[in-house]
Amino acid sequence: MTTRYPRPGLAALAAVCAAASLALAACSSSSSSDASSSSGTSGTSTPSAGASGGTAAAGPKVSGTVVVFAAASLKESFTTLGKDFQTAYPGTNVVFSFGGSDQLAASITNGAPADVFAAASPATMKTVTDKGDGAGTPQTFVRNQLEIATLPGNPEHISTLKDLTSSKLKVALCAKTVPCGAAAQTALTASGLKLTPVSYEQDVKSALTKVELKEVDAAVVYQTDVKAGGSKVQGVDFPESAKAVNAYPIDALKNAPNPTGAQAFIALVRSTEGQKVLSQAGFLNP
Repeated sequence: MTTRYPRPGLAALAAVCAAASLALAACSSSSSSDASSSSGTSGTSTPSAGASGGTAAAGPKVSGTVVVFAAASLKESFTTLGKDFQTAYPGTNVVFSFGGSDQLAASITNGAPADVFAAASPATMKTVTDKGDGAGTPQTFVRNQLEIATLPGNPEHISTLKDLTSSKLKVALCAKTVPCGAAAQTALTASGLKLTPVSYEQDVKSALTKVELKEVDAAVVYQTDVKAGGSKVQGVDFPESAKAVNAYPIDALKNAPNPTGAQAFIALVRSTEGQKVLSQAGFLNP
């Protein structure tokens, strides 16, 4: 009988994987290969990257460019996380495409090369997964709530969602196909209100910009966008927004040019460090 001895290093690797706070897949080895690979193409385990930097000690090597398609409302927080990712994995480069989730989903299903998709609603993510372009099961990583953005000082004294229906006010909304626009319509319908805006914008940042440039008196955007606007805008909460909270799902894409990088970026977003950055931006817990 031949006695088989475990290869050196496997126990240590298993211990690291067991301790990892965000292991995305099981660590494994075959009987004909080493437990680790410098090529970064074997295995599916992804080390989590902390916002404080430093490379992970185990798992596939993360390198190259990671292309992330993300909802416009994620711009500030994801830009920060992109820098953290590049610090954690020296030599990598995170490239973002921010915009309306519906437009991003259409680009992905039409073959645009990307590694990760972070949408502002399950409906827009479903557009991608229904076409078979998702690599796994989308996971909700944050939620977001609507808020009314007005000019600083709220010169029109807007205090309710109903106030926006006044013919004296110029209001901007996101297009109905965009998650922030769909959420606004849900809130209006639940309140029995009808609102005709002066413009429908293709993403939430465009709606906010209308206020910042004083082209409209108010816009219905996310509370995270009001916070990102700083002193250029003022936020007005309205109770109906609780009926239209958007969940944000994230997923790697089936034909991702950099699948290892995609999983590592998702791990960072869902990590304690990533959630802290998102929370500071005003996002709600998943």
